[in-house]
Amino acid sequence: MTTLPLVDAGQRDLVGSFPAFDPDQDDLKDFRRTLVEGTTCLLNSASVSYEERTIAGPKDAPQVRVLLFRPTETQAQTTPAILYIHGGGMIAGTPDMQAGTLHRLAQETGALIVSVDYRLAPETPFPGGLEDAYAALVWLHTHAGELGVEASRIIVMGDSGGGCLAAATALLARDRKQVPLCGQFLIYPMLDLRTGGPDAVSDDPTTGEFVWTRAQNRHAWAAVRGTLGQDDPRFGYLSPAFMQDLSGLPPTIITTGSLDLFRDEDVTFAHRLWQAAVPTDLIVYASAVHGFDLLASPLAERAHRDVTEGVRRLLA
Repeated sequence: MTTLPLVDAGQRDLVGSFPAFDPDQDDLKDFRRTLVEGTTCLLNSASVSYEERTIAGPKDAPQVRVLLFRPTETQAQTTPAILYIHGGGMIAGTPDMQAGTLHRLAQETGALIVSVDYRLAPETPFPGGLEDAYAALVWLHTHAGELGVEASRIIVMGDSGGGCLAAATALLARDRKQVPLCGQFLIYPMLDLRTGGPDAVSDDPTTGEFVWTRAQNRHAWAAVRGTLGQDDPRFGYLSPAFMQDLSGLPPTIITTGSLDLFRDEDVTFAHRLWQAAVPTDLIVYASAVHGFDLLASPLAERAHRDVTEGVRRLLA
């Protein structure tokens, strides 16, 4: 049986437009190409201009590429900033493909957005991508004056696999005590490596049919995890659902969809943040699949308004 009748009516004919990826049969390079091409088209990203820089990276990657999206109409001497981490299950995607969304978000929030081109798995398993993202955060904070950024008003933000890296980056910022964050915004984040597998905490069959499936999730997590054992002290940074202590994190906003494979792990993470006394907003959109905000529709526009207003609150 299909869950298509449960999908938002305005998106029902669109959910099939996302590139399919069967890890057992399809080539990852082909999936990467079609994901970037498709997302670039959906978000009109090819028409957007941005600044590109190469910054100092972690020890095993001397350089990291970042894209800068600046608000064009601002009278302020300094602006807040967002470190953005793109989606793609940590195995695919580029920051360029989301240029349309990030340009729009920069204009509507008055924030400088720095989007990081982190290394992907399986070529670079954990903690490569995470350390790239953290290096970009440190660079943003260290160069705040040069960039015209108010160093005390920086948030991390990401979607899907990028939401995992955003959550882990916030945990690293808390624990390494180098960069004070004023918020984190996690869009249908990928947080629990058990989801979609035999040891999944929950497995609602109404979730995960479209866009990002159980098979894709198992494949991606195996690629990112590499040989890291669960007894490794870094395991909670790999999969934030395993981080025992969530206290001391900045105010958080989490959004997800009721048909998203990550729904339950996202809701559970929000519960744990509340229990850790972290101010947290949670929005679960009815009838929404993974990536629903990329599909032009009233539902996507509502989510966009919520994101813009939420970012403004975190940066206030």
